[in-house]
Amino acid sequence: MIYSSFAYRDWVEIPYQAINIMFLAAMCFVYFAKAFQGSYMKSSITQIERRFDIPSSLIGLIDGSFEVGNLLVIAFVSYFGAKLHRPRLIGAGCLIMAMGSFITAAPHFFQGLYKYETTVSHFSASNGTESILPCLTNGSLAQDEIPTVEIQLFICGAFVFVECEKAASSSLWLYVFLGNMLRGVGETPVMPLGLSYLDDFSREENTALYMALIQTVGIMGPMFGFMLGSFCAKLYVDIGAVDLDTISINHKDSRWVGAWWLGFLLTGGVMLLAGIPFWFLPKSLPKQGETESEKKFNEGEQDCFIPDNNKHSNAPDKPAPVTMAALAKDFLPSLKKLFSNQIYLLLVCTAFVQVNGFIGMITFKPKFMEQIYGQSASKAIFFIGIMNLPAVALGIVTGGFIMKKFKLNVLGATKICIGTSLLAFFTMLIQYFLQCDNTQVPGLTLVPQVSYQQNTLISPCNMGCSCSLKHWDPICASNGLTYASPCLAGCQSSTGDGKNMVFHNCTCVGDSPFPYANMSAVLGQCPRKSDCDYMFKVYMAVTVIGAFLSACGATPGYIILLRSINPELKSLALGIYTLIVRTLGGIPPPVYFGAFIDRTCLKWGTKQCGGRGACRIYDSGAFRLVNLHWHLHIFNIFIHTFPK
Repeated sequence: MIYSSFAYRDWVEIPYQAINIMFLAAMCFVYFAKAFQGSYMKSSITQIERRFDIPSSLIGLIDGSFEVGNLLVIAFVSYFGAKLHRPRLIGAGCLIMAMGSFITAAPHFFQGLYKYETTVSHFSASNGTESILPCLTNGSLAQDEIPTVEIQLFICGAFVFVECEKAASSSLWLYVFLGNMLRGVGETPVMPLGLSYLDDFSREENTALYMALIQTVGIMGPMFGFMLGSFCAKLYVDIGAVDLDTISINHKDSRWVGAWWLGFLLTGGVMLLAGIPFWFLPKSLPKQGETESEKKFNEGEQDCFIPDNNKHSNAPDKPAPVTMAALAKDFLPSLKKLFSNQIYLLLVCTAFVQVNGFIGMITFKPKFMEQIYGQSASKAIFFIGIMNLPAVALGIVTGGFIMKKFKLNVLGATKICIGTSLLAFFTMLIQYFLQCDNTQVPGLTLVPQVSYQQNTLISPCNMGCSCSLKHWDPICASNGLTYASPCLAGCQSSTGDGKNMVFHNCTCVGDSPFPYANMSAVLGQCPRKSDCDYMFKVYMAVTVIGAFLSACGATPGYIILLRSINPELKSLALGIYTLIVRTLGGIPPPVYFGAFIDRTCLKWGTKQCGGRGACRIYDSGAFRLVNLHWHLHIFNIFIHTFPK
């Protein structure tokens, strides 16, 4: 009989071990899928901003809608979800996230073709090879009165109104807002319910390693997400619907919009697949082989960090039937116990400060690299994917390995978190001094000081032309300067068509501080100086080191959080932690960081029916200063919060 009982226990242990492995694999995949989805959204921020012609502050609000979705349901999902079927709730969340991605992509199919602003198309001939006249005479119609091609061609009648109404469909960004918010709602159960489920049914010594494995596989998601974003950013938004030979801009132009919608369809499909395994997992599992002595030791260490009023529970030995009324009645007392834990409150405050700085930075990092170092949006996204994110993955693994190798307790994990956070901050501080000069644009940056006024674009060499001050249609002149438009360069004629168009007899080129005999120009901005490429390489090296150091504290941070709270409050604690950090650290930063960035804009684009569009060029010095002030502010909050 004794033999039979042991044999039966071993026989039962096998399928539970298989289910444990299945759950671990499913968690790895869903962490990959949600990170893949979320990072693609981050990588598409610039493309969405340009497609809907909206400022950075509004795109920050759209980005923060993900956290709004979390805010709506996370407290209830974390608390009530812990009493219900956790794996199936995660599966339902995956379905909602997939729907969110599909809704985000929907506006592309409702909008018309993308029409970028240009001054050349207003006057080009039908065959595209005849000479055009960028510089008009004073008696000609000013280009400020011709906001779009359609308005010039159909200047009379109601058709103009219809075209403008169609162009005004940029309000479809509300679909992107809604889809991103749905992703936030769906993502809610994954972290608090998934990690608590894993911690409940795995050995204490394996928890840190399992979490490190999940986060490491998860960090592969952003790598693929940013690489997908880089690929889609090179594809024209209306690929397959227009003749690309007629497009006069390339992916390096600030007016270019990539196929942002394509990636959301793909990430939504991956998320659907990720949710399937959770529908077939059991509600609970037995604790992965733990002896009584190990259980008492682990409970003893955890008791050191749990306040006395949180240690004891009145829960019966046998689970009572779960009713919604009983759960609701116990919610507020459980919340009170949780917030009486000072260590937990400290962890929430420090995480809020760190996430505040991280979210504000990562949301606009591709734009920062594009404006400061002259990189294209696709190249900036690609570098983030293949350099920064592998460093983060390595840092997470390193943190988990150190915890397991040296068997560090909570105090040891705390020392790792503090040290890595301080070192990571100093690497961010160094980045401010790795600078490149502004793009040289006469009337904007090539004046005694940087000008935010549009009238400085007018000079004696183009005063005889009726030039638009609203449009941004840059050309690179033979003297190495970028002019805001062919007209503002005083160009008298052109040859060629599309991307191969060349402008001749540009009077402002001859009158510039850097005169050149050949007064011609080509479409697009001029490349930055060679030393800027070197500075960009140094910048990337510093950001990789900073990403590694910051990630080293991720796994120890989770261990501190899990060991400082009562086991029965674990899911609620993780949910409230995520709620506060994402609400205060995730929603406001993209909005007001974007508003600060908007204040550094030198030249705004023009919408199809008039009005201010997306920013085309920024003051790089002011942009860097905003970044520096942001991190100094975060560090100041950190050092005043932590000692408490």
